[in-house]
Amino acid sequence: MNRRQFVTTSVLSVTALGLNRRPLSAQAAGQAPAPQAPPVTKFEEIRRGVGYFSGNGGTIGYLVNADGAIAIDSQFMPTAEICVAGLKERSPKGIDMLINTHHHGDHTSGNGAFRPVVKRILAHENCVAWQRRVAEEAAAKPPAPGAPAPVPPVVADSTFGNTWGVELGNEKIHIRYFGPGHTSGDAVIFFERANVIHAGDLLFRRVHPRVDSPAGASVVNWHAILQKMLAAHNNDTAYIFGHGKDGVVLGKKADVEYFRNYLAAALDEVRGGIKAGRSKEEVAKTPALKGFEDVAQVNPRINLAGVLESAYDELAKK
Repeated sequence: MNRRQFVTTSVLSVTALGLNRRPLSAQAAGQAPAPQAPPVTKFEEIRRGVGYFSGNGGTIGYLVNADGAIAIDSQFMPTAEICVAGLKERSPKGIDMLINTHHHGDHTSGNGAFRPVVKRILAHENCVAWQRRVAEEAAAKPPAPGAPAPVPPVVADSTFGNTWGVELGNEKIHIRYFGPGHTSGDAVIFFERANVIHAGDLLFRRVHPRVDSPAGASVVNWHAILQKMLAAHNNDTAYIFGHGKDGVVLGKKADVEYFRNYLAAALDEVRGGIKAGRSKEEVAKTPALKGFEDVAQVNPRINLAGVLESAYDELAKK
């Protein structure tokens, strides 16, 4: 198949973490499974063998060339298995490595599908520490009645500090850590010759972001990271977003600027509220940020209120 015709649709009935599932009460009562919409998956090449895979969870990035393949993030097992199969078909020398941008399950629960076929799974040292902690906490919890035993997560086996780089065929890959943002362990991956960036959940395209404060997130530094990212790259740089409105996860400089400005507006709203003596609860009731009314909420637990509350906690300490 020509790499520029990388559009593949696959269907699979699944009962994995993160997909819609029957309530346990229905399972216990022996009721028939409710019909489920199967996941739709798609490979899209951007240029020079660099592209992205859409399925269920955070966007997977990839590089395929004559010397092998590299994947970024792994979603959940059912779609990860589809991605692995597709990359193996396209890569004459298999998949060299998997990179995790951060530790959240919608980006790493499919690590197990990649583990048997890659030489290493790489992540920032803070990301690996969080992966281990989450795994330990999950193992300590007894499974719910009637639920299957949890599958132990696959933790990255290689780490980097602030920078890391490698060449694969005719492509140079640079990985940078800029400090806390979405979590305390977010990686930015840059494909130099293709001029493409995958930054995991440091990039949300016109949807409200999750600020994982318990995992060391910083709204202030997140804004600074986007500033640095924009300053270091040009107008032709393509950006792969972790999540996007209406499923659109490929963006340009203007889309990153929009998200940077959204975070700036959230910080300004909180600073103004603190100065005016408003409580965190009052600030969190802000219905929308001016100029960003079209930002979507795709998860009921991830919304503007959460962003404002996290920013308030952070700024109130200063």
